[in-house]
Amino acid sequence: MSRYRRPLSLRPAPAGQVPQTAMVLAAGLGKRMRPLTATRPKPLVEVAGKPLIDHCMDRLRAAGVKKAVVNVHYLADALEAHLRNRVQDIEIAISDERERLLETGGGLVHALPLIDADPFLVVNSDNLWIDGPVDALRLLASAWDEARMDALLLLVPLARAHCHAGQGDFHMNAAGALRRRKPGGMAPFVYTGVQIVSKRLLAGEVPAGPFSTNLLWDRAIEAGRLFGAVHQGLWFDVGAPPNIRAAEEILGTA
Repeated sequence: MSRYRRPLSLRPAPAGQVPQTAMVLAAGLGKRMRPLTATRPKPLVEVAGKPLIDHCMDRLRAAGVKKAVVNVHYLADALEAHLRNRVQDIEIAISDERERLLETGGGLVHALPLIDADPFLVVNSDNLWIDGPVDALRLLASAWDEARMDALLLLVPLARAHCHAGQGDFHMNAAGALRRRKPGGMAPFVYTGVQIVSKRLLAGEVPAGPFSTNLLWDRAIEAGRLFGAVHQGLWFDVGAPPNIRAAEEILGTA
């Protein structure tokens, strides 16, 4: 498996083409997944007989992604060894956060020198989705509009957010523009952990250390440049051990 050497020239992806570089967020502590994460990072927890990171890489590979930038922090050596020994046909570049966990937004900023595409995919490594009639990543690519969007989020209706106990994240208008759920209220769509992002989203002043992608999304909402597309397949919130069993029962792999 090849490692990152030097940035390639930035070339916008043709309309409808899945970006060939993805940022895979894999540095979290996995506190909600304890005790399963006592001795392994959350991306290596198995669901349906396969580590979560492998499910993620399989989806990226199937969509034609050629390079994955993976951030690491908790039990980073174990995750790096797994990526080195098990992941094939995708170039892996490691964004090292061993010294300091930078959260989602800070992790993106830290990894920017390794991300050689614009726009690019961002995928949570603890994501578990099953493609419907349209591949989720190709659905995002087909809906991406460079002129109007700084980020395009893959959403699932709250009613189809399996194993998820939240109240929804976003409202979406007829054009696909997003606004947040009001405090104490509900919203019809849940963020799946998959998005296409332009580097414009990271432009301007950002905190020097850890911060959440929510800060960037709020800026995009204010500018009218945060949009959503609705996933047509299955999606599972597998953030806690009981959810794994529930997801496997739905998938018929328990």
